[in-house]
Amino acid sequence: MPDDCLIYLVRHGATAHNLLDPPRMQGRHIDEPLTDSGQSQAAQVAAALAGKSLAAIYSSPLKRSMQTAEAIAKHHEMPVTAVEDLAEADVGKWEDRSWVDIEANDNAAYLAFREDPVANGYPGGENLRQVTDRVVAALNQVAANHLGQHIAVSAHSVVNRLYLGELLHVPIAMRRRLPQDNCNLNIIRWRAHKQSVITVNALDHLAR
Repeated sequence: MPDDCLIYLVRHGATAHNLLDPPRMQGRHIDEPLTDSGQSQAAQVAAALAGKSLAAIYSSPLKRSMQTAEAIAKHHEMPVTAVEDLAEADVGKWEDRSWVDIEANDNAAYLAFREDPVANGYPGGENLRQVTDRVVAALNQVAANHLGQHIAVSAHSVVNRLYLGELLHVPIAMRRRLPQDNCNLNIIRWRAHKQSVITVNALDHLAR
């Protein structure tokens, strides 16, 4: 429809930090590239989108996201546009740490964050309202520029969860429960006054 923008929202492929057991947070300052398996995931989501009529491809400026977007772009012979406000959350002092480590060794801050991640954000970083506000503004502007078209957006776990949660009216403290696997596919139908989430965390395109 001419007043719609269809957004294919992807989480980037796997990095070394994602593949650790338990995984460690990268935030916006650890700028790792994709691993071999992450590149394979990116190729698979790119193949799933190869037949779509994309008008534009956007990405967080971080390497893991840009490399995923560039894999998609190869099928469409178009550039990737980096959007600074789609970068992952600044997780402050919790960068390069796992949730297991944080819960065990920084328990008071961990519990405060779980209870209210707006009042008690990432120590030394952003709170989830700040991240939500910048991400929603950035994606809404991008979508408004492409009414009647389809676009792909490559971003991050926290970024995607917060945007999807905003559209689904999920309280911020609960949005971490929204699944966002590496190189998943979310589909959003965007209108100026109404946004509909069609698909969350689709994984059928990935090899098992």
